[in-house]
Amino acid sequence: MTSLAQLRRTALSLPETAERGTGSGSGTKSFTVRDKRFASLGKDAYVQLHLPPADADEVLAAHPTAERLTRGATPIGVRLPLGDINGQQLNHWVRRAWLACAPKRLAAQAQAAETAAAGEVGDLPRAIGSPATRALADVGITTLAQVAELSESGLLAMHGVGPKAVRLLGEALSAAGHRPKG
Repeated sequence: MTSLAQLRRTALSLPETAERGTGSGSGTKSFTVRDKRFASLGKDAYVQLHLPPADADEVLAAHPTAERLTRGATPIGVRLPLGDINGQQLNHWVRRAWLACAPKRLAAQAQAAETAAAGEVGDLPRAIGSPATRALADVGITTLAQVAELSESGLLAMHGVGPKAVRLLGEALSAAGHRPKG
């Protein structure tokens, strides 16, 4: 069963995402990109995803319990019980909702990062591997100088950047004459 923890983890892994609770004790958790809501979960355990019409139609076709989400008469996405969507589907649709709501430059950067290959992004070393390369590119980091501005814990907090990649980045920083941030 999919949970708020997975929704939170997925949403917060996307660049410039913030979590917001709505006031007045409603229990709603919302996830925004630059103050634009793309996903939320109400106290009723229904997830709301702000999706373009074609994506919303796909969700509606795949999930009989899904409902069209509207603002007045304007369709803005879908609403469905969180427990009726598996983890992989949730990850996919939350990312699609984020892409639909993110500013164009940020969405383009994230989409380009999906295909980033080790050794092909700026001066990042090939040895860190594609997952770490994609994680760094996803947040706009393409050079060792930018990596030098991050702490080890900041690097490790990125999904896809593990201890080996951090060690290799540290070695590359030293070789290039950069000093990693404490």
